[in-house]
Amino acid sequence: MLGESFYKKADEIIEMHMREERSLIPIIQDIQEEYRYLPPELLTYVAKEIGITEAKAYSVASFYENFSFEEKGKYIIKICDGTACHVRKSMPILDYLYKTLKLNAKKHTTEDALFTVETVSCLGACGLAPAITVNEKVYPKMSPEKMKKLLEEIKRGEPDAG
Repeated sequence: MLGESFYKKADEIIEMHMREERSLIPIIQDIQEEYRYLPPELLTYVAKEIGITEAKAYSVASFYENFSFEEKGKYIIKICDGTACHVRKSMPILDYLYKTLKLNAKKHTTEDALFTVETVSCLGACGLAPAITVNEKVYPKMSPEKMKKLLEEIKRGEPDAG
């Protein structure tokens, strides 16, 4: 169950937009940006506040791949599995992350909520394959060895790491 502060923040975000159906996407984008995921309770709340059904809000939020109902880590690592990246061995990077961070295809976020690992169909960086992003910053020509170094930099809090 969410605390009162979540609903207060949702109210602030709703007030920045019009209370109508066409504001749903911008509102839930802002909520997701705030929390790195879309808490289902807030989606229900937003639907009520802007006068649409809960079912309508869920159908919109679940249609778009960029909305997530699961909490995410501070650092969201996206591994590209598009053709160029796959052929250039992006999956060993994913395997390394799964092993190192104790994650798998069903468990995407570390226990300490520091990392979330996701695969994506394309990052639009085919010439840089295999590519990953960490919080939307692109890292080109990655390998498990480079990934190990990057994880170490992030954990040390180095400014350029994430």
